[in-house]
Amino acid sequence: MEILDKTLKATKHGRLQRGLKHTSPFLAVAFLIAGLFASNASTRSEGLDLNFEPTRTGIIAQNNAPEIPVREDLAGEVVPMQAFGVRDQFDRELIVNTYRHSSTMLYFKRAARWFPVIESILAEEGLPDDFKYLALIESGLSQVVSPAGAAGFWQFMKSTAPAYGLTVNGQIDERYHVEKSTRAACAYLLEAKSEFGSWALAAASYNMGRAGVKKALKNQGVGSYWNLHLNDETARYVFRLLALKTIFEDPEAFGFHIQPEALYAPYASRVFWQQGPISDLAAFALNEGTNLKALKTLNPWLRSRQLNISEGDSIALKLPVQ
Repeated sequence: MEILDKTLKATKHGRLQRGLKHTSPFLAVAFLIAGLFASNASTRSEGLDLNFEPTRTGIIAQNNAPEIPVREDLAGEVVPMQAFGVRDQFDRELIVNTYRHSSTMLYFKRAARWFPVIESILAEEGLPDDFKYLALIESGLSQVVSPAGAAGFWQFMKSTAPAYGLTVNGQIDERYHVEKSTRAACAYLLEAKSEFGSWALAAASYNMGRAGVKKALKNQGVGSYWNLHLNDETARYVFRLLALKTIFEDPEAFGFHIQPEALYAPYASRVFWQQGPISDLAAFALNEGTNLKALKTLNPWLRSRQLNISEGDSIALKLPVQ
């Protein structure tokens, strides 16, 4: 208010005020803004320091370039940082995911809920822990559907899902079942690792298919993902996984300061074994002391308003802890 008062006083008897009587409202506003800046500069010269710097929180406040690790590995395999183009490609993904603030912040929040589930399954299936970041780059740990029709955390296609034990029909789509789709992804990656002998190539094949990776290796006469010339999406794919791993392992170094209470807690749920069909899932949920929203949030693989279960069979549903 003090600055505005000074501006108005400065213009009251000057050329600016006289000109306002004979000009449009738009120019009048422009003149007033110019006067405000002029008064602001005058105020600084009188000793009032209006300069300020944002609080420094890691590299974000200063817009510094992220520091590239001297040595990096993916699933225990050394990344050849000195190989042609590798450092630059890694740098690009570090920058994108460091300064893509809202998306990366949501990754941290969702990971707190879902990484414990994924990590335990990876360990049981014999996959390196780093592959939890593959689910992160595939879906952002969100039950999304791609333009091509891939669905769920691990982005399985409808045609591919049954080959890895996932049921897909009008009532059930287990591509959205976090535990089952994680085990399916593990099966695929173990097959790819067996074929290529490299976790990096296995990860790349998750994006472009094993046939595509095999063809690229043969045509280019190389044996490493880091030396392949690929389409832009797959060329960035493994580097993005690597960048998110690097950021997650030391978030504060990349400007992410997240209070523990801001993270999403795992859902508190109980397993309910349902025997026999459910004609109305909404009515079923209410009868079990919950609602359809909670039921489908905990069981996103339920894709209809009803659930048919053959006689003698049972199915595990998650329900909120009462």
